[in-house]
Amino acid sequence: MAPRQPYQGNSRKLVLAFDVGTTYSGISYCILDPGDIPVIQGVTRFPCQENVGGDSKIPSIIYYDQEETVRAVGGEALQESTIEKAEDEGWTKLEWWKLHLRPRNMASSHVSDEDIPPLPSNKTAIQVLGDFMKYLYQCAKTYIEETHASGSDLWRSVQNNTEFILSHPNGWEGPQQAQIRRAAILAGLVPDTTEGHGKIQLVTEGEASLHFCLGSGLAADALKSDQGVIVVDAGGGTIDLSAYYMTISPPSLEEIAPAECYLQGSIFVSRRAREFLEAQLNGSKFGNKEDITQMTGEFDRTAKLRFSNAQEPSYIRFGTVRDKDPAFNIRSGQLKLAGTDVATLFEPSVKAIIDAVEIQRQTASKEIRIVFLVGGFAASNWLFAKLQAHMQTIGVEFCRPDSHTSKAVADGAIAFYLDHRVNARVSKFTYGTRCAIEYEEKDTQHKLRAHTIIPRPSGRRVIPNAFSSILTKGTKISESKEFRKDFITEGAQKSTCDSIATEIVCYRGDDTNPRWADTEPGMFSTLCTVHADTSQVSKTIGPRKGYGGVQFYRQEFSIILKFGLTELQAQISWMENGKECRGPATVVFEQVVEPA
Repeated sequence: MAPRQPYQGNSRKLVLAFDVGTTYSGISYCILDPGDIPVIQGVTRFPCQENVGGDSKIPSIIYYDQEETVRAVGGEALQESTIEKAEDEGWTKLEWWKLHLRPRNMASSHVSDEDIPPLPSNKTAIQVLGDFMKYLYQCAKTYIEETHASGSDLWRSVQNNTEFILSHPNGWEGPQQAQIRRAAILAGLVPDTTEGHGKIQLVTEGEASLHFCLGSGLAADALKSDQGVIVVDAGGGTIDLSAYYMTISPPSLEEIAPAECYLQGSIFVSRRAREFLEAQLNGSKFGNKEDITQMTGEFDRTAKLRFSNAQEPSYIRFGTVRDKDPAFNIRSGQLKLAGTDVATLFEPSVKAIIDAVEIQRQTASKEIRIVFLVGGFAASNWLFAKLQAHMQTIGVEFCRPDSHTSKAVADGAIAFYLDHRVNARVSKFTYGTRCAIEYEEKDTQHKLRAHTIIPRPSGRRVIPNAFSSILTKGTKISESKEFRKDFITEGAQKSTCDSIATEIVCYRGDDTNPRWADTEPGMFSTLCTVHADTSQVSKTIGPRKGYGGVQFYRQEFSIILKFGLTELQAQISWMENGKECRGPATVVFEQVVEPA
């Protein structure tokens, strides 16, 4: 790929990327000075983690007191003094709270809200995310002021000219993107204005990870040979997979398969470990809730990361040398686990990744020759070894770009902003609209729905529940590609022609050409509503049939949609005096009800 060029802007700018993960979160940034080549940097020093050299992430933990005020975040939440005070004063500790934002239509039957620590009674997940991003922003400010020469002056020069790149899992869709934007406003990152909204860009974790791999050099070498590549971002909560291919002339990257997202990150290995320990130690004096919690935490910190051989035992140290229960393999304050049992805890996550890779290989429009593994879970040698063994059997090269894969998303998000390598993406689902179509007596499907006929003012008879596709699943779409949907409206009152609200519907079934929304009602869901002012659209006036010459109003216009960007965009279009006119349209995603 071409080397990064000097920044062409007229004034200094700061770009901040927040990678808010289920278990750990990180910050990367870039100071853009006119004429200088941009350099991606990371925040590597956080409160209560100053003595840990080069720490690039903090735990995604937040404590609220009984008044639901933030009391400790990240490394602060792990301090012994904080834990003691939290117990004494009844604070609420939140972990894994990001999963409360997950789309409820994701394939996640193994996860329910009961599996995730509950939110405070009067806090939503959006508010928690806002509080957490506010903390990250303060950490970035402190780090830049303390690390750079004349840091305070530097910060003052960019604090009003800062843009934010916020990443999210591949499976997060429009409603979740809207929630992230709302949280950023609550955090005070940007004002709730059109200009403020323009200072936020969203990117999937898969695409951010691709840009990170390109920066590592390894992926760039592979893509030079016109090879398809899959990037597996294995994180704490989700496993995100994205497939890409580089075209040589002109040099650009395009997505070649629908992105995948699975809730099988490293926390689910820990959750299975807890369930295993509860069953394994049933009847032991160490099978109580407190000891199981301590063992699970120790497994998460040590045994899970070190495990690499199913033929050797693993150990969990949790007590003193006096703690023993030989009947349950507990001696000298440590529990002995068979390696085969530990391997079983990883198996669902390993299988999810292998299955997802196979799906992407089958659906990709180009041959996949290499797979890259990044993310915090990529540090697991057992996960890497199991995946590598499978890739060898199918003739696919497999590797981890470097030892800093936990920084992949944050650094990659900045690279996405600077380089914007991907210019074509693949539709994950079929999108369209529910609509009414003119009744045709000879059509069998129309006859079945004759009882639903609706008369229109013009005398036309229409039937509802038809589905009209705008974009079909698996379609490759460039960022500039526009999708047009034509509409006709008829109304008895002129005022009804001043605005429209049209639902964009997502179809998640297997039919390649769905025509009726009432045949598989569970497969159709409203993605968003497009609102537009149509008062300037020309109106045709005609007599209402059967109403004694009373007038009705008719309009013809189109909604223009862009699906190829990281976020859906819309406009309205109509013809006037033989020329196309356009106006703005607003995309409003459906309200998501959250558990309190």
